Amino acid sequence: MYSDINEPRQTLSKDAIKVWIIRETLEAGAGVVVLAVLLYLGHHFSWPAWIGWILYGLLVLDIGSMIWSWISSYFRYKNWRYDVNEEFLQMKLGVLNEKHSLVPMTKIQSVATEQGPILKKYRLCSVTVDTMGTSHTIPALPKEEAIALRNRIARYAKIREVES
Repeated sequence: MYSDINEPRQTLSKDAIKVWIIRETLEAGAGVVVLAVLLYLGHHFSWPAWIGWILYGLLVLDIGSMIWSWISSYFRYKNWRYDVNEEFLQMKLGVLNEKHSLVPMTKIQSVATEQGPILKKYRLCSVTVDTMGTSHTIPALPKEEAIALRNRIARYAKIREVES
């Protein structure tokens, strides 16, 4: 029925990589701080040695996951695509598990832009589209592009709702 739908071509901002790396580093850094405090307390209060080994293991895992997140941010950026037309919002993402979503405009209930402090520093926004069952987010678009996309999706969704 929809075999004539083209692959999505729109990409995210290149700054998405920086934003994701900063966010992942802050999250992993918080874990490193907590584990460092626990290691200090274990040494100071002479906790059993096995607790220290577990904490060191968790520290290695946390640092390893932080390094992996730096690498995966690049691949996530390279494989994220989206497109919008009067009928559908298309999103294609994923490296190993590729996910291709088609959201009919008739099912969209709301659309919003979001901007946290890290996104704000790079003048980026995320666009979130809500349907009855779920929500879909297009992360890290330039602010002007995100606002235009939000307005276009809202217009298409309203047009479809009026015609029904």
